[in-house]
Amino acid sequence: MLELAGIIVLGILAQWVAWKFKIPAILPLILIGLFVGPVSTLISEDGSQWIQPIYDGKSGFFPDQNLFYFVSLAIGIILFEGGLTLRRGEVAKIGPVIGKLISLGSAVTFIGGGVAAHYIFGLDWRIAFLFSALIIVTGPTVITPILRNIPLKKDVSAVLKWEGILIDPIGALVAVLVFEFISVGGDAGYTKQALIEFGKIILIGFSFGISGGYALYYSIKKKFIPHYLLNVVSLSVVLLIFVESDVFAHESGLLAVVVMGMFLGNSDLPSLKELLYFKESLSVLLISILFILLAANISLDDLLLVYNWETAILLAVIIFVLRPMAVFLSTTGSSLKTNEKLFISWVGPRGIVAAGIASLFGTKLVEQGIPGAEYITPLVFAVVLVTVLLNAATARVFASIVGVFLKSSEGIIIIGASKVSRLIGNYLAKNNRHVVLVDTNASNIERARELGLEAINGSIYTGDLTDNIELNDVGYLLAMTGNSEINKQAIIKYRDTLGENGSFRLMSGDEMKNDIAKDVHRNEWFSLTHDYVKLSEVVSEYPSIQEFPVQSKAQFLKLLAHVEEKDNVVALFLKNEKNHIDLITDPENMEISEGCQLVYLGKPLDPEGEAKRPDKST
Repeated sequence: MLELAGIIVLGILAQWVAWKFKIPAILPLILIGLFVGPVSTLISEDGSQWIQPIYDGKSGFFPDQNLFYFVSLAIGIILFEGGLTLRRGEVAKIGPVIGKLISLGSAVTFIGGGVAAHYIFGLDWRIAFLFSALIIVTGPTVITPILRNIPLKKDVSAVLKWEGILIDPIGALVAVLVFEFISVGGDAGYTKQALIEFGKIILIGFSFGISGGYALYYSIKKKFIPHYLLNVVSLSVVLLIFVESDVFAHESGLLAVVVMGMFLGNSDLPSLKELLYFKESLSVLLISILFILLAANISLDDLLLVYNWETAILLAVIIFVLRPMAVFLSTTGSSLKTNEKLFISWVGPRGIVAAGIASLFGTKLVEQGIPGAEYITPLVFAVVLVTVLLNAATARVFASIVGVFLKSSEGIIIIGASKVSRLIGNYLAKNNRHVVLVDTNASNIERARELGLEAINGSIYTGDLTDNIELNDVGYLLAMTGNSEINKQAIIKYRDTLGENGSFRLMSGDEMKNDIAKDVHRNEWFSLTHDYVKLSEVVSEYPSIQEFPVQSKAQFLKLLAHVEEKDNVVALFLKNEKNHIDLITDPENMEISEGCQLVYLGKPLDPEGEAKRPDKST
């Protein structure tokens, strides 16, 4: 009981340390696992491990192969949670790059890694290619914490996130095929069998994933599942789909749960956010337990096997040759710049899938007496540990060196997705600004997405906005809900993280009545003349955004003063000759040149800057 509680406590402690020092949690987790496992034999009085994952007749948690069954199920849940976070809209521009990375990039790593392991380490060809198959994967559980701490262009972070999740089942599939080839003795007729197995895994994985996703979606939409059972029923369906798919085609379960997660993540499921929170919390707990158990399952002899120069050379080839080669070949002809390709090449840490499957296959092959099989688990763990340590320690520095940091955070987050927010967000998006709308109203979110806008169904009172890597380029915050308290809290909570360039909110009716705007700096308010109600009335009558040319500072100030006297016209932005849009915060000091335009909402202005009189004929 003490050991089991210790694993959970140490795992969560490692997660906190990772959060505190902004490093991937896998690093402290593996170090803890090694310390309570093989390293502890040097400290304990009787030479036994403090934590023994597999029961050895005296102590341990899992008898026989049950540890690896637990690992497989846990990985399935983790990948399902990853699939829930994948959105179709993210791959509009970089879809071909991701496709090449998980196909051509995987082939480069597989062939190159196998050849390197054979000639550098002297491994048998079969074992060498099993090793290379296992290191195809890059871990989403490792990449995500790295991306959260580095402000990157959205396309770069999306490539790394999608690759990390989609490549896991690909790597597992290839590893299974190589493992089966070794297990049957390398029969020459295996090539045909392998192709059949490959087809079965793809067909069954997609079929079960889509069917399971639709069944769960339909059950939730039709309210067949009570709310208090929603999370546990979803978990049981994930496990059911994983196991059933695996029964029909070995290791197809990983593909099935990723497909199932993607299906639900791109649906209009009203409970998606709640489901994602639950799965995210569960994934954190499972990852904490898994890495400690898997690292503790390595013996001291295994570690000494790879404590040599050959391992260092092999790691150098994987990190500095194969990964860049795979990335540059896969991104040829894409819109990614050379510095962005270099950064993607640098960030390639391996994660839980590589470690879990390596432990399973390595143990089975050692039991079968396959020569060289004892190298599989420690070599893969060496790759995991070194790539994670390298990326965690240097990713931010390397991003600075190659210049992929966003020079300015020009993205805009709008709290509230009402008709007013959608109209303003749509205008900004059409003028090449990254816009994200946030609302708890599912109907508002759906309407925003119908316009092609990026929208998040969430609350400002949760932490998901701060941890969302898709918001790394956001530097402006507009709080535009009908609730003044929510607007105030949004500014207070997210001013430093999402509104570093400017945070603005709508004033309440009481604040307008008390003329509070006269006593504070203008740049605290989105509008000095309109609260949410008055703004909504203008949008209802004039649902379009207009532009009016301004040629000089004097004309701009005169026009602005005139507009602010009108209830049916609201000044929004100043657009310069290069189509750059700025909020009107300090009009006296704004640069006005020929080609600038006042962007406003409401009744169209005539050529003299006056609001047009209504046409009497209508």
